[in-house]
Amino acid sequence: MNENWIFYAVVVGIFVAFTVFKRLGQIGGERAHALVQSGAKLVDVRTPSEFQAGHIPGAVNVPLQELGSRAGSLGEKTRPVVLYCASGARSAMARSRLKGLGFTQVFNLGAMSRW
Repeated sequence: MNENWIFYAVVVGIFVAFTVFKRLGQIGGERAHALVQSGAKLVDVRTPSEFQAGHIPGAVNVPLQELGSRAGSLGEKTRPVVLYCASGARSAMARSRLKGLGFTQVFNLGAMSRW
């Protein structure tokens, strides 16, 4: 019984940590629109096939797995960047990766549906 409690506590802890991580730097649709209208780069970090199936007009597709090698295509590191994906998980990881690469204004819209 004690081992089961520990297992469930770990599972809940991982879920809570992931939920908090996913929401870091997350903004709403209204703020995302304002940032993009002011010149922020809108980046879809989903796969090319997901992007081709539908995306936010004006977005560029830089899949999460290519972000490190293609970060230079996003422009100056001081330019605001708004990221999105299908659920918010990949865009949260992308935000963390870009911040680590020195980008200073990185925002996570989360799911494309929030646009």
